[in-house]
Amino acid sequence: MATTVTAAHHFIWRHLYASIQAAQTPTSKLKFVTPDKENSMSTLWQAEDFKQICSRESLTKKAADIQKTIVVKEHERARYDFDPTMFYENRFWNRRPDGTLINKYHRTIYILDFKRSSDRNKDFLRVKEDEANEQHKSIIEALRATAPDWTFEQINFVGGRRGAVVEDDFYNMLEKLNVQAGKRDKHDSVGACATHMRSA
Repeated sequence: MATTVTAAHHFIWRHLYASIQAAQTPTSKLKFVTPDKENSMSTLWQAEDFKQICSRESLTKKAADIQKTIVVKEHERARYDFDPTMFYENRFWNRRPDGTLINKYHRTIYILDFKRSSDRNKDFLRVKEDEANEQHKSIIEALRATAPDWTFEQINFVGGRRGAVVEDDFYNMLEKLNVQAGKRDKHDSVGACATHMRSA
C-alpha cells in the first residue's frame, strides 16, 4: 500500500511540475533547475547559477546555525552522536526540495513542495502546509540570511486524497509561477492537475 501511495504521489507531482514548465508565459525568465527529478541542496550548489548567489562555505555556516534549532530525531541520533557538526551540515546539504526554480534576472528562487494527505480532517491543509514549511525552513532561512539581496520563497502544493484542494490558492500559485492564464483552466494541462489530485 505504501509503495502505491508513494508512486501516485510522484506521478501527480511529476505531471504537475512538467505541466507548469510547459505552460510558461513567453516572457517568463524562470529556469526549472530540477525538471526530471529531485536534487539535493549539495547538487544544486554545484551549478554555476547557484554558486553566484553565495558561496557554499558561507551558506554552510548559516545553515548549521539554523539546523541546531531543529530537533534531532531518534533515527538520526547515532549520526549526531558520532559528529554533531558534520551531522548538521549533512542534514542541510542532503535536503531535497520537490522542485527548484530560479529567476536570476529578478534574483528570486522558488522552493516547491508537494504534499498529499487524507482529507477526512478539516485541518489537513493547514497541517500539511505547516509540515512542508517546517521541512524546508532551514533552506529558506539560511538562504535569506546568506544572500539578503535575493528573494527566496517556498510554494506548497497541498491536495487531499479524496479531492480537497483550495482552488483559489492553487491558481494563485500557478500565476506566481508564470503559467499562462489560458493554461490555468481546469480543462487544460495544468489546471487538470487539480483533478488528478482527486483521482490518483
